[in-house]
Amino acid sequence: MPDQYDVIVIGGAAAGLSAALVLGRSRRSVLVVDSGEPRNAPAAGAHNYLGREGVAPAELGRLGRDEVAAYGVQVTAGRIVAASATTLAGADPVGFSVTLDSGATVTARRLVVASGAVDVLPQVPGLAEQWGRGVVHCPFCHGWEIRDQRIGVLVTTPTGAHHVQMFRALSDRVTAFVTDPALLDGTARAGLAARGVDVVDGPVAEVLSEGERLTGVRLGDGSVVALDALATASRPEARVAFLSGLGLTASEQFMGDFSYATALTVDAVGQTPVRGVYAAGNVTTPMATLIASAAAGTQTGAAVHGDLVQADLAAALATAAAAQSTR
Repeated sequence: MPDQYDVIVIGGAAAGLSAALVLGRSRRSVLVVDSGEPRNAPAAGAHNYLGREGVAPAELGRLGRDEVAAYGVQVTAGRIVAASATTLAGADPVGFSVTLDSGATVTARRLVVASGAVDVLPQVPGLAEQWGRGVVHCPFCHGWEIRDQRIGVLVTTPTGAHHVQMFRALSDRVTAFVTDPALLDGTARAGLAARGVDVVDGPVAEVLSEGERLTGVRLGDGSVVALDALATASRPEARVAFLSGLGLTASEQFMGDFSYATALTVDAVGQTPVRGVYAAGNVTTPMATLIASAAAGTQTGAAVHGDLVQADLAAALATAAAAQSTR
């Protein structure tokens, strides 16, 4: 592994590999550092990804790594633990140094952060063990697979009523479990009643399973409601602790007054407030689907190449001007 690259991409899932593909095809030297922890790892299949509908996340990653390798992109397993600005050889004033968990230090002219997000889940015993299988969050990602089944929706946020209605479009056997009665006003309750949704107020004490299969939930009073699937909102939090040396942190994301996630702030092409550091995917857009993250990575990779082209041009013009002045 060389000590210096044009671009280091942090994260080897859809956004990161898409950025790397564009950059590799543009003849940039690229290193992808992949921790091997994609957000969708628990899921059996990735959906709404045109041309690869239902592909296993691990298989999609393997295909992507093979594709970028064909253009000279290097992919290494590891985790970035620190990043800082540095001065590199050459006329480009922008440069970065990153440290891997192996202790290795690598430099690059630009960084693409595609480290994704971590889903923080409701603290209900048994829920995390079923995450991505019997417990789901997105009707677009998992809805078809649980259509017409007995679906529970754990309401933990002010947007919970809408979440319930999204799953009601997939099955006529939906039960809303409302952890705090204040989360549903009269209008929301009337809407659920009109659609035939049962509402249970009070805590869910446990998610029940038999082997790999979710079977229901146990309520606070000890009673059991049989289910085939449970939907719940997670809180996506951006993986960005390693960027503190660059002064970059994730900011709270709001729906009205409700903070539902954290994310890096970027402009339309993925540029962060730090010159030369770009980002794409769920690290910037927590609700983005897989194909949207891939598209964002493609756009950001193109923007990074354009940035480097301009830097190379500026350096060439400065060299030419210097040569002219000595004649």
